[in-house]
Amino acid sequence: MNSSTSTMSEEPDALSVVNQLRDLAADPLNRRAIVQDQGCLPGLILFMDHPNPPVVHSALLALRYLAECRANREKMKGELGMMLSLQNVIQKISEYFKYLYLIYYLLFTYFHNNLLLLFQSRRNLCEEALLKIKGVISFTFQMAVQRCVVRIRSDLKAEALASAIASTKVMKAQQVVKSESGEEMLVPFQDTPVEVEQNTELPDYLPEDESPTKEQDKAVSRVGSHPEGGASWLSTAANFLSRSFYW
Repeated sequence: MNSSTSTMSEEPDALSVVNQLRDLAADPLNRRAIVQDQGCLPGLILFMDHPNPPVVHSALLALRYLAECRANREKMKGELGMMLSLQNVIQKISEYFKYLYLIYYLLFTYFHNNLLLLFQSRRNLCEEALLKIKGVISFTFQMAVQRCVVRIRSDLKAEALASAIASTKVMKAQQVVKSESGEEMLVPFQDTPVEVEQNTELPDYLPEDESPTKEQDKAVSRVGSHPEGGASWLSTAANFLSRSFYW
């Protein structure tokens, strides 16, 4: 009981003493005299090994003030126990930051993984919604900026894409439009739903193995053999529209 009481009384005394030294060292006029004193500098070295962190902090702050005086540095560096105590403090701080970094790394990695899963799940929802729209030719995702570039037929309105994305209940589409200066602007779609013609039966994916093909009699077609078909294909391709939107 007595030892506990004495420990409780010693800590406030140590803290008050080191705080007084810190306040004195904060005044540049006192720094030379404090280092020349036979008891102040050894006392600050002892305070660096104190178990109470506020005492150590005040001691380090006082030593920093004293070291700002260029004339004090040689004597402080040669003081018995100075460098060893500083190394011990640095080691303790290094251990502290090591655990701090580990906690930060674990938390950040967990958050980053959840973020990737969230983006992937929304991408899957967006894919499902776009695949059901008749008139969608192709689409690509730019996950870094949460953008989807969709190629559609000329008779399909962009509002239909917005309605399909809104049907997921977790995303909203905005069209990307370039201004006259070339800067991109986000233009929100109207909240009025648009009727979307959907593909009710989607085809299965093609098998990865190549299917055997019947050998053709001719490998090269004569130039100009099908002028009408070529013109038709070119006309259709010219009518394709590229639309971009963010979700």
